[in-house]
Amino acid sequence: MPPSAERPRLNPTLILLVGVMAVSSGAIFVRLAESPPLVTAVWRLTFATALLLPFALWKAGAELRRLNARQIGLGALAGLFLALHFATWISSLSFTSVANSVVLVNTAPVWVALLTPWFTRDRITRRAWLGIAASVTGAVIIGWGDFAGGSSALLGDVLALAGSLALALYLLLGRKLRAALSLPAYLLVCYGSATVLLWLAVLASGQNVSGFNLKTWGALLGMALVSQHLGHSSYNWAMKYFSAGFIAVCLLGEPVIGSLLAWWLLGEALTWGKALGGMIILAGIYLAATERRGTTRPEGPVETTT
Repeated sequence: MPPSAERPRLNPTLILLVGVMAVSSGAIFVRLAESPPLVTAVWRLTFATALLLPFALWKAGAELRRLNARQIGLGALAGLFLALHFATWISSLSFTSVANSVVLVNTAPVWVALLTPWFTRDRITRRAWLGIAASVTGAVIIGWGDFAGGSSALLGDVLALAGSLALALYLLLGRKLRAALSLPAYLLVCYGSATVLLWLAVLASGQNVSGFNLKTWGALLGMALVSQHLGHSSYNWAMKYFSAGFIAVCLLGEPVIGSLLAWWLLGEALTWGKALGGMIILAGIYLAATERRGTTRPEGPVETTT
């Protein structure tokens, strides 16, 4: 039984699958964009928020006006961790390979599992732990051949891991807020606060935010449309029906798809190790997806404060 008792009009599993596939394009767009990492992050969310704003005001204007201080604060905090996730993960791609970066950033299920008891009533059962372990093992196998030595590669690894922790905190905070808000209201609060925080960081750092070529602007817009709205917005929609732990495990499909896209579009090597890791990740996702208790346990009554 999903966390929300409401019967969705769309298939949550299908929407989550679409979201994972779309999110996997993010690293490719980052590589194509010839802009500094922090600037890449801020434009990604600026375009995404601008595209979302008219729709959110139309569909959820009254709901947004009724937000209480707790919901605004929780949304801003989730936005902070979303901003930190993009800032650190996008920066990691300047120092390490796509496969390496997406492997490490997708260790988020470990953080989610460890932090879940502090945030929600979701229980992590033995079967769910097996799914997490299998998926993380597969992710490590995929990136093992790409782990490079040197301080630059190590910095990239640390930034990707920091991005995974920020992603886990964003998922856990968002899971609580998403249960009480419609998708347009939730996205506008999170994306909007993350955008403001990133602009403050960019302006404080004095980085150039314009003058890029058409390929870069196209990549930035592609990140907003495909990776952010089709990707992040899809799994944020599914967050109402699945636990944060389950969604984090499903997002481990990103190393599989991301590695394939990097091989096809960027010429990065695709090895048997990556193929083996991909199969193990899919097995882990299956274990989590077929869990009937714990990771998909209802969190209790939905807040009705709006």
